[in-house]
Formats: sequence, C-alpha cells, structure tokens
Amino acid sequence: MAGWSCLVTGAGGFLGQRIVRLLAEEKELQEIRALDKVFRPEQREEFSKLQSKTNLMMVEGDILDEQCLKRACQGISVVIHTASVIDVMNVLHRETIMNVNLKGTQLLLEACAQASVPIFIYTSTIEVAGPNSYREIIQNGHEEEHLESRWSVPYPYSKKLAEKAVLAANGWALKNGGTLHTCALRPMYIYGEGSAFLYDCIYKALRNDGVLTHQSKFSIANPVYVGNVAWAHILALRALRDPKKAPSVQGQFYYISDDTPHQSYDDFNYTLSKEWGFSLDSRMSLPLCLKYWLAFLLEIVSFLLRPIYKYPPSFNRHTVTLLNSVFTFSYKKAQRDLGYKPLFSWEEAKQKTMEWIGSLVKQHKETLKTKTH
Repeated sequence: MAGWSCLVTGAGGFLGQRIVRLLAEEKELQEIRALDKVFRPEQREEFSKLQSKTNLMMVEGDILDEQCLKRACQGISVVIHTASVIDVMNVLHRETIMNVNLKGTQLLLEACAQASVPIFIYTSTIEVAGPNSYREIIQNGHEEEHLESRWSVPYPYSKKLAEKAVLAANGWALKNGGTLHTCALRPMYIYGEGSAFLYDCIYKALRNDGVLTHQSKFSIANPVYVGNVAWAHILALRALRDPKKAPSVQGQFYYISDDTPHQSYDDFNYTLSKEWGFSLDSRMSLPLCLKYWLAFLLEIVSFLLRPIYKYPPSFNRHTVTLLNSVFTFSYKKAQRDLGYKPLFSWEEAKQKTMEWIGSLVKQHKETLKTKTH
C-alpha cells in the first residue's frame, strides 16, 4: 500500500484518542491530523509523545467551520469521523445537537468531496437502531434486521440522519474524478478508562457511601470495550483501502460488540466496581411501567415550564427505555467483512477498567483528606 494520511475528528475524545494511538502503529502512515474543538493539556501531552512515532498534527477547530474542514481535509486519504455531541438527557438545546451531529457530518462529507478524500468512516451508535420499547426483545441482533430508532429526541435522531447521509454519500464523485467510499460502525454502549458515563456513575456512588443507583436492573446489554471499538475503526479503514475487501464494505454499517458478558447495566457497573467496596442499592424500585409514565409526566412539566424556566427532568421515556431493554447484537458481519475480532479480551478490558475505577476512588479519598485538614 502506498503512503497515506488520516484525519480523525473528535480526536481528543474518549474514543478518538484510542483511534489515534492505534493509527500511530499503522504501516506507511505518513500523517495523522487530530481535529477537535479544544485539546486539554493532558491530551496535548499524550499526543506529543506519539509524535516520536508518526507525523501527528493537532488541529483545533469547530466541526461547523467550513473553512477549517476544507483545510483539515486537504491531502488526506481517510477520514474517521467520531466527533459528536452525546446527550441522552436532553440537557442541551436541540439545535446544538442537530447542528454538530448532523450538519457537521454533512459539511465534512462535502469537504471530503472537494478535497478528493476517497474514504470516510463514521462512528455511529447502537441508538440509531433503538430500542423503541422496553417490551421489545432483541437478542444477538444483526444488520439484516434493518432496525431503526423511532425516537425524535435529538441524540438518536441526529445520529440516525447523519448515518443515513454518510451511507448515501457512498459513490459520490470526487473533485479529482475519483469516488468516495463510506461505511458506518454502530458500537454498543462503550466502556473503559475515561468513560464519562462510568465516571458519573462512580462519583454518584462515592457521594452515596459507595451505593450504586439501580435504574437498569431489567436490561440485558452487551457493552463493548473502547479499545475494541477503536480497533474496529482501524480494520474498517484497512478493508476500504484493500481492493479485494472494499466492494463488500462500501456503503455498509456494522454492529460492533465484543465478548463482554451480556448483563444488566446495573450488574455491569457492580462487576467493575465491587472490588473497591461498592454495592448495589437493595431498596425496592418502581415498577417499570410506572416509571415510564412518571417520566412522561416529567416531560410534560418540563414542556409547560419551558417559556419561563428550563427544567431538565432527571429521567425521560427515552432513558427509561434505553436503560431497561433487552437489546444485544452480534459482531459476525464485522468479523466476516472486516476481519474483526476483539483486540482485548473481557478479562483484559475488565482489569484495565477496574484499575481506572480504583484510581478514581483513590482521588476521592485524597480530596476528602484535603478538605478535612
């Protein structure tokens, strides 16, 4: 393969950083451009270490800045688009989420066409497939089922439309006469060191005497380790650059899971944290149907108050459904077309994540000591 270059959007994020690390190991890679709105000092430090291995350039810019995107795409062979706003609680304005997740993706596709970038890989989400109802049971789902989210809430809606735009762009004519080829990856709930959702869960429990809240005991999910999701992106770009593999990958989407055991989100959080003394809340929880309709009432209250006060409910029908559904997927299609198999075993992923949770516990204890002295 000839020398090539790659642009990663959202490169400072939880997943983006992992993709950049793996890209630095790729053969004949001439340049990595890491694009994000802002890089924190620790991210700059990590990327500066990678610069000894590869030509890595950090680019700070907005995904909605057309000129920035045009410059970032010049001379690039592959775009991996991970940048997005993740907001399942509807805290942010709908327009903000739609702009970044949908318009930003459309602008980036157009920049690729103008700069003649031949390969575009999109980080989608399992939420574009659902779940639409906690009564619906999907176990070991697959791509041929053509599942689609019916939620109008901005995060899954914007990601669904953005994925459709990416897959529809497969076959676009490029400015140099070439052709754009695209694919999309739909990871399950992503966990691992640095996960914002896990961080939030652990810190809530630390402020509650180590008791984990239980809001997902009816779910069965198959979370996926962040390192394995990053690896799937590397395999996708290799496949799209390989003339033999590319025809079966172009315009396709893939569910990305691994060998993490299927379990409820509550049990999963407990599995990762019990070594540090965390426990599950033993109190009775509301029946699921009651919680769902209570969420509906809270949404009505939020809507009625909107003209005078912004009230984001602590939960909504979407999150109740998301956190209490039987919704698991197979990675067989990715295995067949991309040659995907998890880079990290469940035991390795669990150990790395548990060690990180242990560091959060240590930080919390040190903070308490500082405050009491």
